[in-house]
Amino acid sequence: MTLSIGKLRGLQQVADDNGFLTICAIDHRGALQRAMNEQNPEAVTYQDMVDFKLDLCRAVAPFASAVLLDPIYGAAQTIAAGILPGHIGLLVSLEKTGYSGEKAARLTELLPGWSVEKVKGMGASAVKLLVYFRPDLKEIASRQLDLIAMVADQCIKEDIPLLVEPVSYPVEEVGVYAQKFAEMKPGLVIETARQITSLPIDVLKAEFPADMDFEHDEKNLLQLCQELGRASRLPWVLLSAGADFKTFKKQVEIACKAGASGFLAGRALWQEGVQIRSREERMNFFKSTAAPRLKELAEMVNKYGKPWYTKMGSDKGDFEAANEGWYEQY
Repeated sequence: MTLSIGKLRGLQQVADDNGFLTICAIDHRGALQRAMNEQNPEAVTYQDMVDFKLDLCRAVAPFASAVLLDPIYGAAQTIAAGILPGHIGLLVSLEKTGYSGEKAARLTELLPGWSVEKVKGMGASAVKLLVYFRPDLKEIASRQLDLIAMVADQCIKEDIPLLVEPVSYPVEEVGVYAQKFAEMKPGLVIETARQITSLPIDVLKAEFPADMDFEHDEKNLLQLCQELGRASRLPWVLLSAGADFKTFKKQVEIACKAGASGFLAGRALWQEGVQIRSREERMNFFKSTAAPRLKELAEMVNKYGKPWYTKMGSDKGDFEAANEGWYEQY
């Protein structure tokens, strides 16, 4: 595959020296507010959110290949505070938190006042877009694919990589959906990968293609991840989707054995920290627990995973040489 020079540079920045994406996700907004104060999320202030992200970034960023932050509470704030090391990649989310439409027909919206152009302008390495996606809901899926295609075109124009995070969701009746959705999930995740990576994006941020509360056979889990890897035309990494660390660690191992190039880990690294009220104690938790968890996952990825560029036909991360006068056509 050919890769533009800007996208190549951005992918180099979000990966480690071996071509693996070992990324800490800290772009949570509404979910983080609810976790910090379940009874009254609105009582969580702007500064509460900023402080949480600053402290977490300070603790884990030195051990990550990149950090994913949101534009409201984290991206500019960590840069301005001098907390995000210059050699660590920065991904910035583009979507508005939550969704519009019905609960069973969810539509992603872009954050008002924010754009791919602004992500590029602030010096970020890549754009991240979350989309709720059910390939079996044809009309809604088509609208979500149109949104991805539009953002992908903007990323091509700005020459910045795009990571897309499709998230499946149940539409069945409450009380009966858990088992049914677990049975559907492998097919949904794999077909989602096939459809979304047919668009001009750069990396798929995939769900684990099984519910491990219902599927325990490691051989079956590996086969499902291998199917996911074959369905994805592009490099793919695993999202933690709220899993606990022990579960996510096993998922990362299986996914990497099936060809994944890393992970974007959020709550699996730090979710216990939201209940710690003392900022000093919370910071100690981030340093003593969240950071070592990230390092442990990164070691596993480097042991079992495949560098992102191998999926694009490069063995060593080198691509077509820039020709004389390339800048005149850029």
